[in-house]
Amino acid sequence: MGHGHGHGHVPSASGRHLPRLVVALVIGVVFLLLEVVVGVLTSSLALISDAAHMLTDVFGLGMALTAIVLARRSGPTYRRTFGLYRAEVLAALGNAVLLFGVAAYVLAEAVGRISDPPAVPGLPVLLTAVAGLVANLAAFALLRSGAKESLNVRGAYLEVLADLIGSVGVLVSGAITLTTGWRYADPIIGVAIGLFVLPRTVALAKRALRILFQHAPAEVDVERIAAELTSLAGVRDVHDLHVWTLTSGMEVASAHLAVEQHAVPAQVLSQAQNLLANGYDIKHATLQIEPCEQAKRCEEITW
Repeated sequence: MGHGHGHGHVPSASGRHLPRLVVALVIGVVFLLLEVVVGVLTSSLALISDAAHMLTDVFGLGMALTAIVLARRSGPTYRRTFGLYRAEVLAALGNAVLLFGVAAYVLAEAVGRISDPPAVPGLPVLLTAVAGLVANLAAFALLRSGAKESLNVRGAYLEVLADLIGSVGVLVSGAITLTTGWRYADPIIGVAIGLFVLPRTVALAKRALRILFQHAPAEVDVERIAAELTSLAGVRDVHDLHVWTLTSGMEVASAHLAVEQHAVPAQVLSQAQNLLANGYDIKHATLQIEPCEQAKRCEEITW
């Protein structure tokens, strides 16, 4: 006997933050153009690396927005039974790949400049860094709350955070160059920015890959769920238990519950659904209630 409990077409967690993403994107585009122009004119590696980060911000925000629109407009159908919610996770993974590329470029460029660092005018770099810092602070404030709910928004948020630190680094580089004329400040700050980005990029990629490989959410104890379902009145055994994340804030579960002959399937189903919803915030669960004799057939399935 199969029973399902679903949420229908529910907007994902990042959909609520769509207007803030749009504003952050506009801010990013404006200051990206400013940093590129000044960075090229002054030959500042620190500023160019920060502009590269800003480019990933803009590209990442664009992917995040596209993913949200796709997820909202293309809900579950008979062909795409889970809709396009995973587009957000793919966007987050794409952002991580971009950040890897930017960090590698900055490090390679800095190594090449260490032997003969070019003279970089400090004042234009300093003023541009101040403007970039203000822009990143605004985008950071817009995305901070959404980063706690959505992996997609978190990807954009981490890029803005990295760029915020990058702007501080460029500010320091410009100040040192302006006051001392020390040429090594610019490439050293450029390396520091690249190294700062890498561990955060790894963390983001790991979270996205966990979802794409359909691993159980890190905060969910699946073994405990199995034990609690088994302890329900009338349940003898729980098998084929799967818990995974569809996209941020949307956990899904499925399981077979082998019940005693005297058990009432509807009561067992209700208790199991309440346990998952109230104890683990899993509101979309497909549960199959079956007699113990029928459960033996499941042993023939090797996966």
